[in-house]
Amino acid sequence: MNNSSINLLLVEDEAEQRLLIRTALESVGYQVDDVDSAEAAQKQLAQNNYNIIVSDWKLPGLSGEDLLEYVKQHSPQSGFILITAHSDASHAIGIIRAGADDYLAKPFEKQSLLFAINKLLYTQSIEAENNLLKNETKHRQKLLEMIGHSAAMNKLYQRIEKAAPTSATVMITGESGTGKELAARAIHQLSNRKDGVFLPVNCAAIPESLAEAELFGAEKGAYTGSSKTRIGKFEAANHGTIFLDEIGELPLILQSKLLRFLQEGTITRVGSNDEIKLNVRVVTATNRDLEEEVAKQAFREDLYYRLNVIPVTIPPLRHRQDDLVPLINHFIELFSQQHNVTPKKLSAAAFKALLAYAWPGNVRQLRNVIERLVLLSMDTVIQLQDVEDLELNSPKDIDTFSLPANGIDWESHEKDCLLQALSHCNNNRTQAAKLLNLGYKAFLYRLEKHGIK
Repeated sequence: MNNSSINLLLVEDEAEQRLLIRTALESVGYQVDDVDSAEAAQKQLAQNNYNIIVSDWKLPGLSGEDLLEYVKQHSPQSGFILITAHSDASHAIGIIRAGADDYLAKPFEKQSLLFAINKLLYTQSIEAENNLLKNETKHRQKLLEMIGHSAAMNKLYQRIEKAAPTSATVMITGESGTGKELAARAIHQLSNRKDGVFLPVNCAAIPESLAEAELFGAEKGAYTGSSKTRIGKFEAANHGTIFLDEIGELPLILQSKLLRFLQEGTITRVGSNDEIKLNVRVVTATNRDLEEEVAKQAFREDLYYRLNVIPVTIPPLRHRQDDLVPLINHFIELFSQQHNVTPKKLSAAAFKALLAYAWPGNVRQLRNVIERLVLLSMDTVIQLQDVEDLELNSPKDIDTFSLPANGIDWESHEKDCLLQALSHCNNNRTQAAKLLNLGYKAFLYRLEKHGIK
């Protein structure tokens, strides 16, 4: 910090001494105001902010100690150095206990005064940095349950914090279980819409026949069984944020209606010709490659670019190993409190086993595993055997495929994966799609492509 930006208040009743000290301080560039009493100092403090106050202990009227008490109440950010004629240790201790940051015993050298001021300014700068870090921590706490300080997560936090204050559409991508809805909630919570509704909608869970009415509403009698006017999700989210999860599952006909809303800001209920103007921010998420879906004409290209104005990518857990320990500790504490059980700890061997695992299901899988360990462990210490009893796949069983040097027949390989998934799941197509980490419609598309019935 440049000395010319430092404002000091000097309180000294002896005119000659006051001039000497002021000259010494101004000689190194400090901005100095000087007064001859504590009462005059109080008037100055009511009008100006000072980094440091240098005051004599003995003053006419109110004393330096009285002024110190006033400063603690009315200008606590200001540093305070007392000058005293006493040099004994007990008096010095009393000054510090009264709240002074430092003291100087008369007579003192110029360098002693400058050293005391520099030391106090350095302390103030450290405190300012600490307060900044505390404020950043509080700000990060608004990111709900997003835990971790790895490089990948810090990059994610920065992107979220940049995206949040805008009104632009955001597309969140990432593997299943990485926490895409948490990121969407964080964007909403850090935006100027935080007092409005945050409305999550799972596009894959809406029956196609009811999807339009579900999203955009329907008038009474618009379809069989509609006995009253229905408010859609977009209307319900007016002045807030709508989060369209698994956006890749949205039928093409509704993709065009969503595109119209993004372009015009209006919707039309089923069975009505009236347009309704809305103010809704759209955040979407997908674990699918939408560019691939665009290439297959399964997703509108113009809508893709409208939705992907600000892309946010959630890193998989295997790319943020530094966050495993804080995540594990957080979930142990969370579920111990939630289920009202004695707080559990992990043995070193159990911790090592969890850290070695690849976590293909990401944070969602880790959360589930820790909850089970908290509930099923018979002891207050979770042992390696408790982890092994869960029969997690060995890390070496994950991502072990190696492409042969002479390549493969991809079509045959894909068909074989589909058939094996169906076999593993007793021909349950929903479970088989999850096993391959595919959206249900994408799975059906591949079944049809290979003629699998």
